Amino acid sequence: MQIWVDADACPRAAKEVLFRLADRRRVMVTLVANQHLATPRSKYVQSVVVPKGFDVADNEIVARVDADDLVVTADVPLADEIISKGGAALNPRGTLYTPENVRDHLQRRDMREQLRDSGLVSGGPDAYGNKEVQAFANALDRYVTKHHSVS
Repeated sequence: MQIWVDADACPRAAKEVLFRLADRRRVMVTLVANQHLATPRSKYVQSVVVPKGFDVADNEIVARVDADDLVVTADVPLADEIISKGGAALNPRGTLYTPENVRDHLQRRDMREQLRDSGLVSGGPDAYGNKEVQAFANALDRYVTKHHSVS
């Protein structure tokens, strides 16, 4: 198992949770972004820099992910692609996308986008605070406990 991170939009606090988990649980964490990101010195943390452009990081993650990998992303279409490949996807707010729920998340995302485009709704998600960090850390720990064995 490896953890891939759609890192351009991943909150710093979520990355910190991932960095701590990588060393503690000895699981590889790879950040994929279109810019250099500072990472701690660890044999379990690395980063991949991709060219700037629409969905370039997403496409790189999809190309590299294996069926038993986890992808951390708030991008629901990317989560859908990962699940189609047999992987798993976890939102930085602690929502685990599954084959059973990803279509519902896609429909809600599309509906919110239509409402924003029509001017009926403005703004994005709520602020990312301690509650969200804790929910993410808990969901991540549950997932890794269930799916990762240290060899």
